Amino acid sequence: MTKTFYHPDRRTLLRTAAAGLAASLVSPRLFAQEKAGEALKSLTGGVTPIGKAERADRLARAQAMMQAQGIDALLVEPGASLIYYSGIRWHRSERLTALVIPASGTPLVVCPFFEKPSIDESLAIPAEVRVWQEHESPYAPIADFLTAKGLVRGRIGIEETVRYFAVDGLKAVLPAASLVKDPVTRAIRMRKTAAEIALMQTAADVTMAAYRWTYPQVKAGMTPADIGALMSAATKQLGGQVEFNLILLGEAAAYPHGSGKPQAVRAGEVVLMDCGCTVEDYQSDISRTFVHGAAPSAQQRKAWNDVSQGQKIAFAAAKLGAAAGSVDDAVRGWYEKQGYGPGYALPGLSHRTGHGIGMEGHEPVNLVHGETTTLDVGMCFSNEPGLYLPGVMGVRIEDCFHMTAQGSQWFSKPPVSIEEPIT
Repeated sequence: MTKTFYHPDRRTLLRTAAAGLAASLVSPRLFAQEKAGEALKSLTGGVTPIGKAERADRLARAQAMMQAQGIDALLVEPGASLIYYSGIRWHRSERLTALVIPASGTPLVVCPFFEKPSIDESLAIPAEVRVWQEHESPYAPIADFLTAKGLVRGRIGIEETVRYFAVDGLKAVLPAASLVKDPVTRAIRMRKTAAEIALMQTAADVTMAAYRWTYPQVKAGMTPADIGALMSAATKQLGGQVEFNLILLGEAAAYPHGSGKPQAVRAGEVVLMDCGCTVEDYQSDISRTFVHGAAPSAQQRKAWNDVSQGQKIAFAAAKLGAAAGSVDDAVRGWYEKQGYGPGYALPGLSHRTGHGIGMEGHEPVNLVHGETTTLDVGMCFSNEPGLYLPGVMGVRIEDCFHMTAQGSQWFSKPPVSIEEPIT
């Protein structure tokens, strides 16, 4: 049998080689997935998800607070608070699915009839489930439930994210009831338990490990999407669910949430990375800023050092019993002495010093001027007193911390210098 061998000509070989080189340069996403798979191992294999005992305790605390504040029932729609109380993972649509928590007794879940099997899959607490058909009112089962409990004239707390049409529908079937702002859910959620803190710590560990892997792979010419692909690949391989990767390059770093202008990594310009992930419903949020491919300029170094000092001032000001707004005031006062501001004016710190964090990346309460809520054990915050110089650059260093009986404690360790931005 005669074999025929194919001998590509030189031009074909050059085209093939060029295509391979181009792919390696412009397709870092493929490179990232392959390399992350080779180099990284999951950090989340041993985590303990929120269990039945934890959710039972949440309900018990909520009901005790409801009784103390004269709230007869709570209405909660799909979202973080529904997961928090019930474990139910569901999307919002025009068809109402809701949880009703009475001040005593077993909660009620209301959902469309054809969705019940799916709802049952994630329901993690003892609850009565009542369904409604497509031609029926979703509010009738709620009204029947509350009427049976003698709450026709009750005070019904509405969780803060419940949509207006749901409130309006409930009011129509219970006109004598008082629908009021839910004073319970946020108060409980903002004070994390040891189990929640442990999950947030793992999420922070994942994000920092992803940073350590990504940082040395940032190359000149890369776009924000290219760097984001590296972080995403690493985060997934480390066991986290990617929540966001905001990459700001050069002048774009002067605008806290970015610019639509084309960006690429250039020697001597800043790279600002703001990244986070989720582990078993709990999030991380960490930012790092560095200068690529050259020694930092005097201006870059000063801005970075000033932000680092601002972060230390915020951390020191975060004391049990202190008003959350006082943390922002402490940082802003020092910045003004350095010539920034005043207040929120630019160049300077144009946003709050920090925000609450937990199941959502941004939760109450915020470290912002005028916030009077006092810091308490279990509260978790970002600490990100960035500085922004419009038309030039921005610097943001962000680490999260939580309040303990001994004071504030970091989830991630802040960097030591602009030359060592990832520790």
